[in-house]
Amino acid sequence: MKLSSRVSVPSLVVLLLLVMTLDADTLVLRDGRRIQGQLISVENGVIEFQDSQSRSRGVRLDREEVLSIEFGRSERNEPQTQIGRPRGLRERQVMVVANAQWTDTSIDLRSGENVYFEASGEIRWGPNRRANPRGEQNSPNNAARPMPNRPGASLIGRIGNSTEFFFIGDDREAIRVRNSGRLFLGINDDNLQDNTGYFTVLVAH
Repeated sequence: MKLSSRVSVPSLVVLLLLVMTLDADTLVLRDGRRIQGQLISVENGVIEFQDSQSRSRGVRLDREEVLSIEFGRSERNEPQTQIGRPRGLRERQVMVVANAQWTDTSIDLRSGENVYFEASGEIRWGPNRRANPRGEQNSPNNAARPMPNRPGASLIGRIGNSTEFFFIGDDREAIRVRNSGRLFLGINDDNLQDNTGYFTVLVAH
């Protein structure tokens, strides 16, 4: 099964809340051209995109040049259903962009509710530094990060405006939330400006 979605480029919020697993992304330019590859980042009105036909790192375009971005879903990248996870849960897939501290999932949770995460992908979070949702293993503690004692660049969460952050990483076990409110997902990093890429996260609750 293949699904696709289309988002309007001027709305960065819509882009951050994308609910598709990425296969081949397509830039649709206002001049009619279509470029296939992979979205790297959207920052300060500039879209950085890796052209699948080019060996270079990527192309940089002003967002006014881009009409839309299409995201394809690939079954080979689709997170597998966790054994033992209850059936019948509501699910949403969210793209957590590496250069945004918090991404609004549009999911509201109740205190005591169990939530499950299935995260995949890789981000760049500094020169020659890459990390999957577990983060950089053995990274030193950094008091400036949201969770200083957890791996840098790992996937973390919070409920509402709470500062009680919780570690997610690539763990697929149930996490029982302590507070009621909106679920936000983020990157455990104190300097987001040099980050690129994203994690794709399936949230079930």
